[in-house]
Amino acid sequence: MEKYIGMIMIQDVNSDSLSPTKKSEKSWKWFEVSNIWANDIQSLFGYTLVASLFINYGVTGWTAFFALIVAGLLVTFLVNISGKAGVDYGIPYPVLARSSMGVNGAKVSAIIRAVVAVFWFGVQTYFASTALHLLITALTGIHLETKFFGIDAIGWLSFFVVWILQMVIFSKGMSWVSKFLNFAAPFVYIIMIGLLVVLWSKSGGDLFNVANNIFSNKGSDLSSEINGFFAILGTMIAYFAAVMINFSDFSRYAKDNKSMVIGNLVGLPFNMVFFSALALLITAGSVVVFGEKLTNPMDIVEKADSTILSLIAAITFFTATVGINLVANFIPAVNGISNLAPKKLSFKKSGVITSLFALIIGAFWVSFISQVGISPIVNTLGATLAPLYGILVVDYYFIKKQKLNIDALYDESENSEYYYDKSWNKNTIIAFSIGAIFSICTVWVDALSSLNGYGWIIGAILGGIIHLGLAKNVTEEQLAFN
Repeated sequence: MEKYIGMIMIQDVNSDSLSPTKKSEKSWKWFEVSNIWANDIQSLFGYTLVASLFINYGVTGWTAFFALIVAGLLVTFLVNISGKAGVDYGIPYPVLARSSMGVNGAKVSAIIRAVVAVFWFGVQTYFASTALHLLITALTGIHLETKFFGIDAIGWLSFFVVWILQMVIFSKGMSWVSKFLNFAAPFVYIIMIGLLVVLWSKSGGDLFNVANNIFSNKGSDLSSEINGFFAILGTMIAYFAAVMINFSDFSRYAKDNKSMVIGNLVGLPFNMVFFSALALLITAGSVVVFGEKLTNPMDIVEKADSTILSLIAAITFFTATVGINLVANFIPAVNGISNLAPKKLSFKKSGVITSLFALIIGAFWVSFISQVGISPIVNTLGATLAPLYGILVVDYYFIKKQKLNIDALYDESENSEYYYDKSWNKNTIIAFSIGAIFSICTVWVDALSSLNGYGWIIGAILGGIIHLGLAKNVTEEQLAFN
């Protein structure tokens, strides 16, 4: 079977998830693109992360809030850069990576991205299950004390139900995904606003007056505020690092580059500001009403003791978490796994593999993984991906000059111009290794802790600069030889 993309004929020897999008499939306008971000930001883990940032970095609420706004604008700029190749050529990230890293090199980068995606898929599935757990508890009144790996029997039942429901939804394919995202996006805001109203009424209307005092750090000075600002900025960039790498997986469905740019601008900064503001106020409200800073909205809903609110919250946050799992986790993982053996691993087969690994990760979240701490996990995963972003951008814009040979990208033979040295571009492997190691060290090595907020940026710059320098050396050697 053959597929025709414009004037280019591509043999259908690749996985269905890796083939270039046809013109008829490039139908997403700015609204569909913007909803990617609405669903990427709105999740239980996203709320927990944002709420934790307000509390854990020792800065005032205004400093934390400003850092989140800057992060939103910066990520918007970065995804516009990385997503353009998807718009131009209709190719997903695993295929785009072949142009810089070679066929086998691209498998390494794609599987690293896939591992990160599978990890988050499992974590988000667990967080979604807490909403269903709350609903069952609210409806039945049953509270179990016995736990296995930190989760009781109702929790395990909820976890498996959410996992299965996601598989059913994902099996519908990308044509159904965009409709689901459009449907899911508004509901989280509805429940968050409703939760805020409940807390407002319980606080006697005094929530806004005390919110600023709760998040003011009287012991902070200019230096600590600046350090906290960059730490929060770095953490949020690291949180979005995975989507920045593989945004071509989604921009390939955009009608044109303008649709992508407008969609990103409308979707990311707005949702970041609105979601963060609600998270700030709701977390403050939990202090006013319940006397403790609760960073999981399900805990707040449980204390509110309302069956109706529990029902709405469970449905809403389940929908939201499915949305982010689609956008940031499931599709990138499937594409990365498919790229390992394009002839054998279809979208559905890769989806099953992704789901099974995510099941294991989600099961161990409470008992082990979460004990490390949210911020170190987010920053480490972002640091691992950072140099891949730098390599992608430098290669596409400065080395390839935005000109790719589609036929060669899907040609795994020695005749392909992207075959490099036995289908490996060793220069990019060197660039990735150096950038990733240094970036990860900023998270875990005390001597480099002052660079923690800059870890992702440093890793991306290192990866890009080293790749560009090595590529120039190869070019100069070839010219001298000729």
